[in-house]
Parts: sequence; structure tokens; C-alpha cells
Amino acid sequence: MMYAGIDAGSRAIKIVLIDADGLQIIAKAQTDQGIEQGRLACELFDKTLAESGGKRSDVRRIVATGYGRNAIEIADTTITEITCHAVGVRHLVPEARTIIDIGGQDSKLVRLDGNGKVRDFAMNDRCAAGTGRFLEVVANRLGIPVGDLGAMASRSSSPAAISSMCVVFAETEIIGLLSCGRAGEDIVAGVQNAIASRIVAMAGRSVEPPVIFTGGVARISGMETALQTALGRPVAISPEPQMTGALGAALLARRQSDSMNM
Repeated sequence: MMYAGIDAGSRAIKIVLIDADGLQIIAKAQTDQGIEQGRLACELFDKTLAESGGKRSDVRRIVATGYGRNAIEIADTTITEITCHAVGVRHLVPEARTIIDIGGQDSKLVRLDGNGKVRDFAMNDRCAAGTGRFLEVVANRLGIPVGDLGAMASRSSSPAAISSMCVVFAETEIIGLLSCGRAGEDIVAGVQNAIASRIVAMAGRSVEPPVIFTGGVARISGMETALQTALGRPVAISPEPQMTGALGAALLARRQSDSMNM
């Protein structure tokens, strides 16, 4: 038997399958998000099952989370991404006390208590500044893949100051910097710093370590350094930065199944 977690994010759909004991990841996969979220999730689910040698009857329970969780019809239930990320991160890093999750369309800062329960959280889902979308805009403007931004930023010796707090205005500011001959690496480093500053502002007060960084943006090198500098404390990238939500959903699927069988 196994349990499944599906994280329907704004940019990608992620799936994690765990074994009956909840201690081992059997399979994991992701695909780009699209209009028909339910169909895409179902296709990815069936493909992941087949590649792992399983079938639907082997899956005892499915929990969906994320931006598009309500569109996942194959799920038995849905749970918010705040809860799922908390469970997923604590499974991978038991000592975690603060989670920074930066995705394509929103960013979150989650505080955990000593037992791993969500104590409180702050979320930015109204503005693309402070999210992966900001980095996508910069990559498009510079004509490079998003994955190359980190390497470019690492070459900067003088990050640009990006003062605009809105992506639309920030893009105009970036165009102005480029027209003045400012190097692309300085602009990218400046954008990384601007995103980190938004996270600090969202936190509102000091954060308790250990601080764990999750989400697709965690895969872009240099972002954890920008966050460390802005927060003034170490930031560690989660072992499964894009999969923590789906992993947490799978673990909660197992917990729910256990409680139903008691």
C-alpha cells in the first residue's frame, strides 16, 4: 500500500508517493501547470504510478494541496499548502522552526512551534514582487533561462538597487538600468536582494532558526545567500525544495488513513 500527495502549484504540479510506513518516498514527479489542472494531475499520477510498478488500487488515500488543489478530482480531500509544507519540511528537517516558501506566484513565511505545528504565518499572494514571477520577468528581459540567473548573479560585485515594490514598475526600472549600461549580473543580484527584502518585510519581526527555504525559487543559486544577508541568520535549502508540499500532503494522507482505521 502507498499514499499520494499532489501539490497543484501555480507553475507546476508535483506528486509524491510514499510507502505504507510513511518513511520512504517511492516515487516523485512534476509537470508544468496548465489550464486543465485536473487532467494534468491525473495523467501525471497514473504515469508516476506505472513507472513505480504500482496501480490505483495500491493507493490507499490521496491528499491535494496548493494553488489548484480544488481542481484535483482524484484526491480524497484537500489541505492547505501552509500545513502541508510544515509537515513536509519537518519530516525532512525535524528541527526546523521557520519555513520560507517562494513559489511562482506567492511567497510565505511559516513559523513552527517546538512540536512542528504551525504557530503563525505571513503570505504574499497579491503582488508578484517577492515571488518567482519577478525572476521570470528579469530572465525574459535579459534573454536567458531562469535557471541561469544564479550563475549570472554570482558574478556581480555591485548589485543594483531595485527600489520599486511592484514588478510592473520594477521592470521599467530594470529597462532604465540596462539603457544606462548597468551590467546584467548586477541587475539580477539586485532583484535577488529585492525579493529577500520583501520576505524580511513580510516577516515583520526576527525569525527563529533553523530557517528552511523551500519552493521552486530555492533552486536558483544565490537566493539563499540573499535571504541570509537580509535576515541576518543562516538559511538552509530543504533537501526537496519543490516537493515539500506534495510530501507533506502524502504524509497527511497516511495520518488521515491511520486515524480512520482506529
